Amino acid sequence: MLFTKIKILILLIFPISAIAHTNKDRQNGKDQQKEPEYNPLGALVRCNMLPLEFISCEDLKDHKGNKTAQEEAGHGCLKFGGIWWQDVERAKKECTVLQDIECHGPRSFKRDGFPCIKHSDHYFLTTLLYSILLGFLGMDRFSLNQTGVAVMKLLSLGGLGLWWIIDILFLATYNLSPEDNWNQYV
Repeated sequence: MLFTKIKILILLIFPISAIAHTNKDRQNGKDQQKEPEYNPLGALVRCNMLPLEFISCEDLKDHKGNKTAQEEAGHGCLKFGGIWWQDVERAKKECTVLQDIECHGPRSFKRDGFPCIKHSDHYFLTTLLYSILLGFLGMDRFSLNQTGVAVMKLLSLGGLGLWWIIDILFLATYNLSPEDNWNQYV
């Protein structure tokens, strides 16, 4: 504190030499500003602590089981999906703060805790209702993008009811999933 007051006093006494010295330093490229220390009681929040509404994150990268590639990149998933929440891997995403948001620290960072899930337009409850109400016409299989099987089910009227009941049981026990194997349960 005392040092700061002395520095201000010197600048007031010798303003011209201080201005000349500052210009000289800028010309020599020595004017490197250090980032101020983070003040937790200040107005700025750390960039890596901003809510998702204020950052833009890239999609999760699929390393397809290559653990070395995941460790080198520092983010991404080894596998996607899982029926139960405990089975789903969590990974880091590369995130950047939106343009007009003020925050403290680096504006690009990796954020952890994103579930490795690919969402499709298939929803479990909708497909189960299709199966119960219109399963004998193959609507459940159409909604799961299993077109070939759906046409066979439509032409046989749900395998004369047997196929229809089996599909309801498969859906209810999570043994029937979309053609692209995306996880529609989470």
